[in-house]
Amino acid sequence: MSTTAARPTKAPDTRGPVRKLLTSFGFQIIAALILGIAVGLLGVQLGASKDNPTVLSDTLKTIGSSYVTILRAAVVPLIFTAIVASISNLRRVQNAARLAGQTLLWFAITAFIAVTIGIVLGLVLQPGNRAGDGLETGAPYTVGSWWNFLLGLIPQNFLGLGVSTSLNPETGAASSSVNFNILQVIVVAAVVGIAALKAGKKAEPFLAFTESLLKVIQRVLWWIIRIAPLGTFGLIGSAVIQYGSDKLASLAWFAGAVYIGLALVLFVVYPILVKTHGLSIKQYFSGVWPAVQLGFVSRSSIGTLPLTERVTERNLGVPRGYASFAVPLGATTKMDGCAAIYPAIAAIFVAQFFGIELNIVQYFLIVIVSVVGSAATAGTTGAVVMLTLTLSTLGLPLEGVGLLLAIDPILDMGRTALNVAGQALVPTIVAKREGILDETLYNAPRNGLPFADEDDDDTTPDAETAVDTDAAAALPDTDADTDASGEPEVVGAR
Repeated sequence: MSTTAARPTKAPDTRGPVRKLLTSFGFQIIAALILGIAVGLLGVQLGASKDNPTVLSDTLKTIGSSYVTILRAAVVPLIFTAIVASISNLRRVQNAARLAGQTLLWFAITAFIAVTIGIVLGLVLQPGNRAGDGLETGAPYTVGSWWNFLLGLIPQNFLGLGVSTSLNPETGAASSSVNFNILQVIVVAAVVGIAALKAGKKAEPFLAFTESLLKVIQRVLWWIIRIAPLGTFGLIGSAVIQYGSDKLASLAWFAGAVYIGLALVLFVVYPILVKTHGLSIKQYFSGVWPAVQLGFVSRSSIGTLPLTERVTERNLGVPRGYASFAVPLGATTKMDGCAAIYPAIAAIFVAQFFGIELNIVQYFLIVIVSVVGSAATAGTTGAVVMLTLTLSTLGLPLEGVGLLLAIDPILDMGRTALNVAGQALVPTIVAKREGILDETLYNAPRNGLPFADEDDDDTTPDAETAVDTDAAAALPDTDADTDASGEPEVVGAR
């Protein structure tokens, strides 16, 4: 029986309380949110709007869009290496097939609960019947359907790469853009990972390279994450200016219904599941909160994946061999916010707005689409694909999507935060049920954990490795913002 080694003791933190607060990642995010809203409102007062851009609005838009662009740039290599590495890590886990089955089962159970709550809220609050004036219908920029979803699984090339060209109707100039089909990237990565497992020892150098490349990509993402407060400032400020108060007010009931649903799942359903498995609710929230914060800001489960996996392993005590499979899988398919709560309420909103009465079969279809079709969102920002998939399945007008686009970024923040919380919850529950959860680590104090990977490879136990509780209890707790290698830390993560 092997044991885990205690992490090296770090120098004591000598910072004062003010400096600790100012350098706290959580404080920086909240401050950026408040400052962004304030600057956005100032821009509105100065006459800035979507149709009347100013230097201030353009600056905020550029800051926000640039951050999202940087984040998206890391998505494809992160997905590929994470999926390949996660599948290869299953060879180190006992009862891998059982763990995979339990994970998928709990993904479905929590999605079913979430979509049920969404349907109930849509029927009780009647957001479509309470919509304000001035809403405009419009065709969605992308449409999801079961047929397109299945065809989208077939890779066009190794990278899932596509190029689209459009003509400017005024100037006649052609412009091309490169995009990646995330579903195809997932399929390619899964096939490569399974093939590497079947290849045995001959594939070991490839798997070692993939895991090493994943570490490099994650390190780059840590740097991107550290500038998240700047991106938050730009995104929130730009959203306030672009959408204004009129459209937001007209959809207030809809937005309220969505956020009530998100809150019920996050603060009622998840705690009940945690408690029924004999775990501390406080420890769950304190452990997962850094990833939830980043998900709220980035609006990308994939972009938050490295931090989600980190807190799942180090804060919640899920063995790495299992967490490195379950969390990447969840980041691409586990979407209680985008694929359950939101499409359920949005579909009912559209039906009510157009005066269409839904029958029991259509409500049942909403549940089926939410539980089965989560992969259509593929962990990217936004849930338009999932909504159009739901509407087309129910036979509702797709023009209804245009009604909701004005506040989609605001809703997407809450949706992604819930997604991330669920992606960490399910592996924790499954690990507890299978008796492989490190409860000593789960119940340990949360006083800071480095972003750096200095001891990733040797100190986190795999599923079949026993944990020395004395060593685990000896893990140092520190609020220091840097480790020995100089990499930043997120206060609140462990």
